[in-house]
Amino acid sequence: MSPVLEVTNLRKHFVSKKGFPTPRTVTVRAVEDISFTINQGEAFGLVGESGCGKSTAARALLRLIEPDGGSVRWKGEDVLAARGPALKALRRRMQIVFQDPYSSLDPRQSIGSALIEPMAVHGIAEGAEARRRAGALLEEVGLPAAALDRFPHEFSGGQRQRIGIARALTVEPELIVADEPVSALDVSVQAQVLLLMQELRKRRGLSFLFVSHDLSVIRWFCDRVAVMYLGRIVEEGPAARVLANPLHPYAQMLRDASPIPDPSRRGVLPRIIGEIPSAANPPPGCPFHPRCIHAMPQCSRDMPAWTSAEGQNQGGVACHLHG
Repeated sequence: MSPVLEVTNLRKHFVSKKGFPTPRTVTVRAVEDISFTINQGEAFGLVGESGCGKSTAARALLRLIEPDGGSVRWKGEDVLAARGPALKALRRRMQIVFQDPYSSLDPRQSIGSALIEPMAVHGIAEGAEARRRAGALLEEVGLPAAALDRFPHEFSGGQRQRIGIARALTVEPELIVADEPVSALDVSVQAQVLLLMQELRKRRGLSFLFVSHDLSVIRWFCDRVAVMYLGRIVEEGPAARVLANPLHPYAQMLRDASPIPDPSRRGVLPRIIGEIPSAANPPPGCPFHPRCIHAMPQCSRDMPAWTSAEGQNQGGVACHLHG
């Protein structure tokens, strides 16, 4: 099966000035040479602590922010080189659902207008037909078509996220980038929205790039997962394997710190060692070595190479323990 999305050595740095009275240039390496693929109909997860670069990576591959290097290909077409009509066509194929369902909607724009506008921009439908389609989309995500004339402040957080999903579907995309789509919602509402996205995935044959820090959500929704740390992917593979038998010490730490909803398996959660280093001043060698209980002298000198995991299609890991 050929992938629909291929990301190769994607890189995004932010440069700023800091200090007074003599400012100095600071470079924040938010995303550093990450690579992954997504197949048709597959849900691929990006997981890691806050600040690891997963949301920046998602926005960069969509060119909501321009990356500094690397390659992004949609069914063989170069996304980063696309301009004008070619880029507009690619944007129709790939859409995003944002983390905050309120700030992602214009408070002065009715729901109907928010859904109809993308159809007009891409020449899909106008007038009565566009309104009919918008009403059908609202019903598909579990809201009444009568909600078209209402405004974002009239809805709950879960309902607004359903509207965000409906807006992403207006242009009939093939890939949805879900950037922490349920982290701002109550737990019961999270389950409803996740079930909705899973149903849409099956019905429409959608592919997903699912960004989250919640391992339980990733475990349930995703087929494969990549673990990010300080802008780099440190482990990748089938979600079942990575979350049950993680190879990288950081992935193990995330797994062990994730509570298990089973009273018979209650215990003391492990203490997470240290803090994430600054992306503006990453440590030499393996970026995780200051927090790693298995750190060796080599870890502070050399960046670990990528090593394939044992077994076919089991992904790989960047760690000197497995080099």
